[in-house]
Order: sequence, then C-alpha cells, then structure tokens
Amino acid sequence: MAGVKNTCYSRPRRLDDDNVHPTRPAGARMTTRERLHAVMTFSRPDRLPIVEWASYWDKTVARWRGEGLSPELTSAEAIRESVGLDRWLQHWARPRAATCPVAPSHGAGILSTAAEYDAIGPHLYPDYAATRAALLPWADQHAAGETVVWLTVEGFFWYPRTLFGIERHLYAFYDEPELMHRMNRDLLEWNLALLDEVCSITTPDFATIAEDMSYNHGPMLSRELFDEFLAPYYRELIAAMTARGITPFVDSDGDVTALIPWLRDVGVRGILPLERMAGLDVARIRDDHPDFLMVGAYDKTVMHAGPAAMRAEFERLLPTMRRGGFIPSVDHQTPPDVSWELYLEYVDLLREYAERAVSE
Repeated sequence: MAGVKNTCYSRPRRLDDDNVHPTRPAGARMTTRERLHAVMTFSRPDRLPIVEWASYWDKTVARWRGEGLSPELTSAEAIRESVGLDRWLQHWARPRAATCPVAPSHGAGILSTAAEYDAIGPHLYPDYAATRAALLPWADQHAAGETVVWLTVEGFFWYPRTLFGIERHLYAFYDEPELMHRMNRDLLEWNLALLDEVCSITTPDFATIAEDMSYNHGPMLSRELFDEFLAPYYRELIAAMTARGITPFVDSDGDVTALIPWLRDVGVRGILPLERMAGLDVARIRDDHPDFLMVGAYDKTVMHAGPAAMRAEFERLLPTMRRGGFIPSVDHQTPPDVSWELYLEYVDLLREYAERAVSE
C-alpha cells in the first residue's frame, strides 16, 4: 500500500478534543493525556506513553515482595507510579450486582434458560453507584491532563458467556438465539445508560470492550454469527462512544488477525493486547490496517531471559512504534518468572524506546 512505510508521525492531524491540550509554554513536555491522544491521532508526541495496561499478576507481586518491592505499594496503580509509568486509571463497569450467583468453577455458567435468566434478573444490571464512586476522585486530575481515564465494559460475546458458561454459550447461538439477543439487548441498554452516567463526571479517553473471542487459531465464532448476534449491538454502542469522543477498543486475547476486519466494520478503532505467543505480528497488522490503533504486543515470554532478550524484542517492535497509532506494552500480565530487578530493567528499556520511537 502506497505510503505505508512512511513514518505516520510526519502527518500530524488535529485532535478532536480541544480540552486535551491546555495552554502550556513552548517546548514543555506533554501531559499524560496529550501524549495518548497524539498517538491515537497519528500526531507526533514528545514520546510514546510508558504504560503497563494490565494489572499485575498476584504471583508476580508476591515474588517481587521478596525482592525489594515495598509492602506499602498495595495497588497496581501504586506499583506503576513507583517505577515511573504514566498514570492510566481503568474503571471496569460490571453488569452484575455483588449478590449475583457465582459460577461453581472457571468456565461454568449460572443459567441455561430464559426462565433462569428472569430469575436472576434482580442481580443483574445494578445502578451506577460504584461507577460514580470510582470516577469522581479522578475527575480533577483527568481534567488537568495528569491521568488517562479508561472505561471497560463487557461485550456481547463475553457477557453471555459469563452467564451460560463457555460450552453452553457456544451452543446457545443455535439452541437459545432469542435469549442470546435478549441478553445482548439488555446489556446494550445498560451500557448506553452507563455512558451517560460516566460522561456526566468525566469523559474517558478510550474504552475497551472486554470480549476474549479469539484463541491461538483465530475467532471462536464465525463471521455469520458475529454479524447476527454481536454486530447490531456493537454498532449502537460504538456510535454512542464515538459521539461522546471516546475511542473504542476491543480487548481480545489470541490471534485477532481475522477478527480485526469484523471489528472495523462496526466502528471499533483499536485492539489490545496482541499476544505474540498467538503468532501475532504488529508490523503485518499495520501494513494491512494503517489507521488501526494497537496497544500491547511486547512478548512477555522473553522478559525472564534478561536485558539482551528484552532489548531485542523492543528492536522488533520499534519500526511499528515509529509508524504511529501503537503503544507497546506487555502483551498480558507480567509473568512471575520475571524478577523485580529484571522488571526495572524492562521499564528502563521501555522508557528508552518510547523516546527513540519519535526522535530518530
């Protein structure tokens, strides 16, 4: 495709949200929000964001406690700030009340029929008190550009699966199509009202729609099922996000290569975490989709091997980092085979390459 190999940062575009760029002295460093929005609009930032998008694995943190991590750092946010990562604050809005029945094991469900869905109805689609409590303390620092605010909602593949269970969910596309549509319509209406509530406090910079609808060989459903059962609800939700200035992403593990065109067709702008172990190649995705946004892609399985292996992985990603619209980050949670010392080495390298991506 003509022009793909050129550095996208050479084609700056005006940001849609004027509030992202408060007046600042010439030559001053960008704020955290300015930096994110510059990347997402293929403008030139002062450096790429330095982030770990996922929370830390509890087993990893337990190891680090014995290797020098302060016991006073009790949250992922506190750990990130202690090592100098940019502040990204995520709120996951869950459409189940605390009283909702819990599946007996991972992958199991809590219902199989419309009558059972009706029975647990009082435990679904709670009010938005938890969302208000989470967002209100962030509003001022968000307005000042000091933090990125990121909303996560559950998607139209993920949510029915949490109710049906993994196996029953896949059969439900054929055995319970009316119930599947009903669940997704109810979820859509709850998410749309959520957006009104959220934006009355502060407008998130981006949103992720939790799905995990791919595995290491591609999507777990056909394009036909996606178009029938997911796409109509996606279009309404994405339109509402876009109208409010929220950039929509999908969060899906696995090989999302075939999935990306489906998502683009319903208005999704980006994807994460782009797991290398699923065979994903961000350079190929950038060639095929020059304006699609990406977060992640750093192969977590090389981190335990030491500084040279970690640097080689950044070198693999650097050409795509330079093309814009891509924020490198661990392609899922940092695993517990990574020592605290090695993690600090990784953060130093991330900072170095975040600068190099825009300065060379």
